[in-house]
Amino acid sequence: MPFLDAGAAYRELRADIDAALQRVAASGRYLLGAELEGFEAEFAAYCDNDHCVAVGSGCDALELALRALGIGPGDEVVVPAHTFIGTWVAVSATGARPVAVDPTPDGLSMDTAQVEAAITPRTRAVMPVHLYGHPADLDPLSAIAERHGLAVVEDAAQAHGARYRGRRIGSGHVVAFSFYPGKNLGAMGDGGAVVTGDAAVADRVRLLRNCGSREKYRHEVQATNSRLDEFQAAVLRAKLPRLEAWNARRIRTAERYTRSLGSLPQIAVPVTAPWADPVWHLYVIRCAERDELRRRIERAGVRTLIHYPVAPHRTPAYADDPAGAPAGTHPRSERLAAESLSLPLGPHLGDEAFDAVVAAVRAAAVGLPAYPTPDGTGVRTERTTPDGHRLPLSTEKR
Repeated sequence: MPFLDAGAAYRELRADIDAALQRVAASGRYLLGAELEGFEAEFAAYCDNDHCVAVGSGCDALELALRALGIGPGDEVVVPAHTFIGTWVAVSATGARPVAVDPTPDGLSMDTAQVEAAITPRTRAVMPVHLYGHPADLDPLSAIAERHGLAVVEDAAQAHGARYRGRRIGSGHVVAFSFYPGKNLGAMGDGGAVVTGDAAVADRVRLLRNCGSREKYRHEVQATNSRLDEFQAAVLRAKLPRLEAWNARRIRTAERYTRSLGSLPQIAVPVTAPWADPVWHLYVIRCAERDELRRRIERAGVRTLIHYPVAPHRTPAYADDPAGAPAGTHPRSERLAAESLSLPLGPHLGDEAFDAVVAAVRAAAVGLPAYPTPDGTGVRTERTTPDGHRLPLSTEKR
């Protein structure tokens, strides 16, 4: 069983996507045309924001958002220690330095105490990541940023459609998305976007994505070439109207996983904060013997993935960089890297496949040690309601 059937979305929307691709092919306009303009307007509206500037990738979206805010060499950006390395690389690409902080014990957001401690006179921005499709806790991070005069640049590469305290992720000041094929809203290649309510930021990103040019051969600044092409924009336009329905399927599957696996003592199921409406880009369990659990599951024919097996500060990419750090520097992130396992999840995961995953996990867990009980460093899987009932956090009503 594959981890994700990326072609299933095409098969569901074959007629619409084929028509979109043929429309672009016949137009003769393959860059910066009507499809891009249409998608940018539609995705900005979906995000409850004013502007969307689509670019070549999610990493480019983060980098160009930072550059549009004037962040560059000598500056620092506070980032999560547990995230895809693309978050860090985008900061480094501007010439700024990523400064890592550990997540909260439940792994859902950046530890605000560590964020405060990481701020120096060189700090220019805080970059929360809405990891696995679960929103970061934005309000306290935004309060810290406001006190210190910092920008907040959200990495929403995995959170298309999620909500934080009722607000759509993407409605913030500067938010970067990825449209990598496996995302909740994925293209048929790379793609990304900066969504913002700031017209000046949007204008600057448009300039930076197009070699610093507003008109041909007039280059105002040193920039790059990062444009979402018309084919990808047309595919995304065809898929966007289905995003809410696809997210609803993901949510139902995640809830079923929690009901089916939440009682296993060997694993910790993911939790949902009371202020969040996640869209479950990934369903990530934790196990003290993760690698053995994975081997057993895959022997049953079910493919799993590890997001992310090495924390960025421990990778060779940052071995000689000031952002790199020895083992033990960010213990919560290193624990997440050692324990996390992603189960198959997508809008086209059928009942038979779901049952096979659950059966494989339950069988694989037999004989493994129990996952540590919540102790301040573990993960809560339940909450107690005012009337004394115990509920999985992922089913808590908001």
